[in-house]
Amino acid sequence: MTEEQVTIRAATREDLDVVVRMNLLLAEETEGRALDEATVRGGVGAALGDPQKGTYWLACAGGRVVGQALVTTEWSDWRNGWFWWLQSVYVDRERRRQGVFRALYRHIAHAARNRWDVCGVRLYVERHNEAAQRTYAALGFATTDYLLLEHDWSSSR
Repeated sequence: MTEEQVTIRAATREDLDVVVRMNLLLAEETEGRALDEATVRGGVGAALGDPQKGTYWLACAGGRVVGQALVTTEWSDWRNGWFWWLQSVYVDRERRRQGVFRALYRHIAHAARNRWDVCGVRLYVERHNEAAQRTYAALGFATTDYLLLEHDWSSSR
C-alpha cells in the first residue's frame, strides 16, 4: 500500500466501535494496559458528539479504517495560538510501515498550517516505544525540553 492509497476523513458517530477497538488495542500494545471498555466507549462517544473535545481523523484503505489520530487543542499564551495535540494514534498492526500514519499526519498538518491561529502540532509518546519515536522523528517531530507530568485521579472516581 502506498500513501496515495490511503484516504483521510473525520470520524462520525458511526465510527464509535472502530475507534473504541483501536484505543483498547493501543493501550494494550504500548503500555500493557487493559482499559475499561465502557469508560473508553463513553470517552470516545463524548468526543464524537462534541467537536470542542477533539476530532478523530481516520485513515481508510481497502474499504476499511486502518488508522486513527485524535486532535485536541491547547491554547498557548506565549505564542498567541493553538497547539494541536495528536492523541490516540493507532495504525493496524498489518498496515504499519506502509505510509498510513504519514498520510494521516500530513492531512492533519496541512489543515493546521492553513489556519492562522494554530502555532504547531505536539504529541507525547510512551518513553519505551522506540519504533513510534523513529516514525515521529522522520516526520520532523523533535524532542522538547519539557517533561510531561500528571496528577491522574481518574481511576479513583
